[in-house]
Amino acid sequence: MQATVKWIDGRMFVGEAGSGHAVVMDGPPDHGGRNIGIRPMEMILVGLGGCSSFDVVDILDKGRHRITSCVTELRAERVDAVPSVFSKIHLHFKVTGHNLPVAAVERAVKLSAEKYCSASIMLSKAGVEISHDYEVIEG
Repeated sequence: MQATVKWIDGRMFVGEAGSGHAVVMDGPPDHGGRNIGIRPMEMILVGLGGCSSFDVVDILDKGRHRITSCVTELRAERVDAVPSVFSKIHLHFKVTGHNLPVAAVERAVKLSAEKYCSASIMLSKAGVEISHDYEVIEG
């Protein structure tokens, strides 16, 4: 896996992944940015949500469960010091489907957290307290 981050101006950067996809990152005006892109630490949080969500949907899909939606809400706390690393992150999965067994969603969330989500496992090993919960919605 490869990526390149190029400084544009002020505090704006463009990150390009080896896949060719790009994203703009920027900072707030009080730090020299123009507030036109996602913050780097927000990227980490979004990446964690994407990694976990990918696993949950993949596991449920392979189990032939009929999923119609998966929305993952993340809440993070950061330490009040420099570096301002994450101390806690909570993921709340809202999984919608037809006759979706609660046990299947619980299993998918647990497998993602403990076995498959590289981002979650990496952050946990770095000392971030990560918690998960879920709700199953018929539809």
